Amino acid sequence: MSDVLSFGEIDSAQVGLVGGKGAQLAELARIDGVHVPDGFCVATSAFQRVLALAPSIHHGVDRLTSVHADDRETIRKLSAELRVAIAAVAVPDDVASAITRAYGHLGDEAVCAVRSSATTEDSPTASSAGQHDTHLNIVGAAAIIEHVSRCWASLFTERAVTYRIRNGVDHRRAQMAVVVQRMIPAKAAGIVFTADPVTSNRTIASVEASFGLGEALVSGLVNPDTYKVRDGEILERATGTKRLAIVPAPDGGTRQQTVEPSRREQPALTDAQVVQLTQSARRIEAHFGRPQDIEWCLDDAGFHFVQSRPITTLFPVPEIDDDDHHVYVSVGHQQMMTDPITPLGLSVWRLTALRPMFDAGSRLFVDVTDALASPTLRAGLLDALGRSDPLIRDALQVVVDRGDFVPTRPDAEAAGPPPSAPSLAPSPIDTDPAIVDALIDRWEASTAAAHRDIEASSGSELFDVILTDIQELQRLMVNPQSQQVLMAAFEATWWLNEHLDEWLGETNAADVLTRSAPHNVTSEMGLALLDVADVIRPHADVVSFLERIDNGDDGADRADGEFLGAMAGLDGGEEARDAIVGFLDRYGMRGAGEIDIARPRWSERPDALVPVLLGHITNVEPGEATRRFERGRREAAEKAHEVIDRLRTLPDGAVKAADAERMIDRLRTFIGYREYPKYAMVSRYLVYKRMLWREADRLVAAGVLSDRDDIAFLTFAELRDVVHTNHVDRELIDQRKESFQSSRALTPPRVLTSDGEVIAGSYRRDGVPGDALIGLAVSSGTVEGRARVVLDMADADLEPGDILVTTHTDPSWSPLFVAIAGLVTEVGGLMTHGAVITREYGIPAVVGVEDATRSIRDGQRIRVHGTDGYVEILDA
Repeated sequence: MSDVLSFGEIDSAQVGLVGGKGAQLAELARIDGVHVPDGFCVATSAFQRVLALAPSIHHGVDRLTSVHADDRETIRKLSAELRVAIAAVAVPDDVASAITRAYGHLGDEAVCAVRSSATTEDSPTASSAGQHDTHLNIVGAAAIIEHVSRCWASLFTERAVTYRIRNGVDHRRAQMAVVVQRMIPAKAAGIVFTADPVTSNRTIASVEASFGLGEALVSGLVNPDTYKVRDGEILERATGTKRLAIVPAPDGGTRQQTVEPSRREQPALTDAQVVQLTQSARRIEAHFGRPQDIEWCLDDAGFHFVQSRPITTLFPVPEIDDDDHHVYVSVGHQQMMTDPITPLGLSVWRLTALRPMFDAGSRLFVDVTDALASPTLRAGLLDALGRSDPLIRDALQVVVDRGDFVPTRPDAEAAGPPPSAPSLAPSPIDTDPAIVDALIDRWEASTAAAHRDIEASSGSELFDVILTDIQELQRLMVNPQSQQVLMAAFEATWWLNEHLDEWLGETNAADVLTRSAPHNVTSEMGLALLDVADVIRPHADVVSFLERIDNGDDGADRADGEFLGAMAGLDGGEEARDAIVGFLDRYGMRGAGEIDIARPRWSERPDALVPVLLGHITNVEPGEATRRFERGRREAAEKAHEVIDRLRTLPDGAVKAADAERMIDRLRTFIGYREYPKYAMVSRYLVYKRMLWREADRLVAAGVLSDRDDIAFLTFAELRDVVHTNHVDRELIDQRKESFQSSRALTPPRVLTSDGEVIAGSYRRDGVPGDALIGLAVSSGTVEGRARVVLDMADADLEPGDILVTTHTDPSWSPLFVAIAGLVTEVGGLMTHGAVITREYGIPAVVGVEDATRSIRDGQRIRVHGTDGYVEILDA
């Protein structure tokens, strides 16, 4: 195949040959009614030939593979060396001749744009926009060839290298093609997005326009005209002050030109042209099958389109086979896990869930449309979600208030109870500790039986046994008495907070009253690791050994727990090993992102506990677990006595005191059980995982899979078929791996509509300092200290008095809570894990703080107002 191809010789599948931009342009040129200026592509095969003429280039690329994105000096030096090396290689004669012939077909002395087209850009998962070079107003074959070489070198601009490192793209896989295209003498140019880039609404197109070439807009030299258009109607318009235009320069390239004052505030397009442009954009979008970011220009002949790329920043919409309006609420924000979930994890969670769920962007959502349409169900849904996450409630209220997206209909037409909205009627259950004991006994007996049955199964039978056990798990979750206990705990919390605030002015009094409540398996887990640290602390050899493991200085990969065996030969090592193993026997099913069955568990990666153990050994005194629990129990008891005594002094004080005393007893009896059902669920997940991965090992041994962890990118049903047939679609696995990786860059919304609109919601609160970061108050008290911004528990380096700032926490983070003075998270609600455990430990906490990890710098001094729900940044 030739190294130079016309657009007509290229199809959209040839990204590896002509790069993302070239493939998209060739496909764009095939759309009826869409005009694309003529041009050709210099294929990646020509670029590869140039690299082969300079072996030093391959050595430089290899050196880049080990560079960190933050090492800007090394990136600058190596990328400059590579660009010089590429520029020094003469374009092969036959390639230069082919370029000259193709250029001649565009016309004598055609004015062209020479544009980079890397194989890693303009894909559905990464645009790489602006990373490589574009050269405008290039005339003559010799100049075209020179600028083709410059585009090749731009594969190694500093920004392109850094972009690839940050996005996990292998430099050795990146190749460069070049697009040469006739330039249009544009009167106006700009961009049209077929989805609103601000709200992500797929029904609204967004147009930006300015005079001259589009570079003025792209480079930020002008405030463009902007339009919002839906169904041929201009919804919004704003005319920018366009003081400059970019125009072709007489001697090649471009120059800035001042726009006459009389034209600066004139629109670059008429309304009719705006509507015509968006109609063409919708035709382009329909052809590519997804929202597009389209570059256009306008001359006397009409609109021309010079680029169309997928909009990669939009959060996907759940796929449903109807054209009705739908409103979705994020499950991850309820579960304190907004990271992407593997296909196997999504499918197992959906099997486990008690209501239908939909996935998008590797996250799960619940459709709440029917509940919003019913006045009665809507009230219950908004109340329940408002208690959990006010931002979700506010976002849903925004949708309701519009009145047109979810029309109200009679309650009789509603499809069922609102998702995530528990009944608010009083729970008919006695306040009896024996009830919780019996429920936990039932859970433990069932879990033990599940382990026996599942571990005795293999092959296709294993999947039947797991599905049967999931039904048993669901039965236990919806057990009426279990639900009554949970609701009784929630109701007691709400009752005490509301009535003690009204009667005594006590804000969030239940926060103290829940401390050291019995049966809280997650808070007990955090204290249990303190006990393990107490066992290890006296043995210096063991501590030094663990420090080497933590620093990676022992020369071995200890992630799989091998270090536990190596520890036994040290002085005190057997005792230390037994303490860790005992902890893992009880809590080894836990791990970061544990609702995804494919994520590692502590029993599989006990090294994850080493940094936390070392922190406890250094920062915590022996016996702290017992002291902390007793201190919390005493504080709760003292608070109970205090409020009861104060209530007795009020009018009707005896009745109020009796009611409060009854609710306090109810709260302390039942609130600890809040954490148990999920603990029991992930206990089952661990045995499911062990047995499914055993099947994966068999598939690897049979040559069906190349890696046991590949099963994470199959659904439960697909994996069952693979086990049955001994055949797998490896291309499907590779595609899902790439899609999963790209989903990491997406931020899941709390509320999403079927139009793709992301509705964030806002806090509506007075009396908060104007520059404060507002969130949800979940654990009372005020604390000031050093912020430690931690995105991965394994990277936590906390000292006493530090305030943990992170995106979200789940039970695996609990061991860190014994060492911190405060907590700030971006996700969470009143009854989610982080809130429950911070109240247990008496740590001031504010959750649901939008962009907390970006607004607060690591090491800054901050003040957390856990009673009033906001955070102050004290350092500039």
